[in-house]
Amino acid sequence: MTTRALKDYYNVLGVKREASRDAIKKAYRTLAKKYHPDHNPDKPRAEERFKEVQEAYDILSDTRKRRAYDRLRSIGRFTTPNGQVWRRRPDGTIVRETAPREFADDDLFSSALEELGAFFGKMFGMEPKRPKEAHLTLSLSFEEALRGGHKPVRLPNGKHVRLAIPRGVRDGFRVRLKQRPDAGAIYVTVRVREHPRFQRVGQDLAITEPLNSLEAMVGVNRTILSPYGDTLAILIRPGTQSGDQLRLKEQGVRTDTETGDLIITVEVTVPKDLSQAQRDLLREAATKAGLL
Repeated sequence: MTTRALKDYYNVLGVKREASRDAIKKAYRTLAKKYHPDHNPDKPRAEERFKEVQEAYDILSDTRKRRAYDRLRSIGRFTTPNGQVWRRRPDGTIVRETAPREFADDDLFSSALEELGAFFGKMFGMEPKRPKEAHLTLSLSFEEALRGGHKPVRLPNGKHVRLAIPRGVRDGFRVRLKQRPDAGAIYVTVRVREHPRFQRVGQDLAITEPLNSLEAMVGVNRTILSPYGDTLAILIRPGTQSGDQLRLKEQGVRTDTETGDLIITVEVTVPKDLSQAQRDLLREAATKAGLL
């Protein structure tokens, strides 16, 4: 004969069975503060009580779990889905009888067990064996992630499926593939490779555009090829300083719901390899212009 204890969680929290959710929460906060391990470093029993209080609150604060728990406490004898027969003693302990018998409240127990999931299933030694999960990684280029589409994914069983990739998918995006109920879940995590020039900032794209000091002083027209393959014309105004930013509206990441901007940060550099003749010409021009 096997015995399992069905704890009286109402007693653990010191509340009545008809206690409201607010009363349960108040009792939990008081006890959790009292028995918290940080406040009782030299009292092992306090940590046990703290865990017990946490367990009680987890059940009684959840409407479905509490309803199923109350149902279990009211059952006198029942047969579990795997054929085991259990009987609840007056002291609240659950006893498994040696000879399986059938009782009419199988459905009642099964319903309660379904609501509580693995919690009570584990308590009664009935935790179902869950199929193993599979975790796969799908690597995408920066451009592939922006455009979206369909990509082939090889499953653990060797089969291939075409996975739909939404436009503008982010690095770390995870999707669960639909499987048979008896098969383990398959999760695919998207990893987006970095771009040598563009960076993603939320829904915006960011880029650094180098200019030499003369271009920054007099202004210049530039073209940029976006990750989408679009040629974008930009105007660098005279007197642009290093660190200044330009924002091109709606030239960033495109998703099904929104479009970001393209942010261009100017980086002004000074030429280092000018010849003597070039330096002389620049000095002469600068002198005539009153810059030197």
